[in-house]
Amino acid sequence: MAIAFDSELRLPASREGLDAVIDWVTEKMDYEHCPRKMQNHVAVVTEELFVNICDYAYGAGVGQALIRITFKDNSLYMQFEDSGIPFNPLEQGAPDTNARIEDRPIGGLGIHIVRKWMDSVTYERIDEKNILTLRKLIPNKEQG
Repeated sequence: MAIAFDSELRLPASREGLDAVIDWVTEKMDYEHCPRKMQNHVAVVTEELFVNICDYAYGAGVGQALIRITFKDNSLYMQFEDSGIPFNPLEQGAPDTNARIEDRPIGGLGIHIVRKWMDSVTYERIDEKNILTLRKLIPNKEQG
């Protein structure tokens, strides 16, 4: 299903832009009256994905990040796009969350959280761009 996004934010893929990204996403969810717990989860997911673009997509350089958002069918849809090196985070194996923290390899927990807190996550490589699309069902306010 092709998604028509209502809003987008393009900015340098630099950690200095993280607060602007989180504020922008939070503002959109506030406008749609999304429950606070959902907003907190989406903020963590947004931070994880944006920081990964900043830290890894462009090597030592700084490229662009594009974040899109829309609300339809009682769901939030988000998309993260960069023109960095090809990378499908969904190919990463799930971390062993039962292992002792000192026995775990570094990395992998962030995408695990993304998968756990979002209802669907898909990756595509189109026109030399990494595109990660997320969907989160908006719970009833009574559900939190």
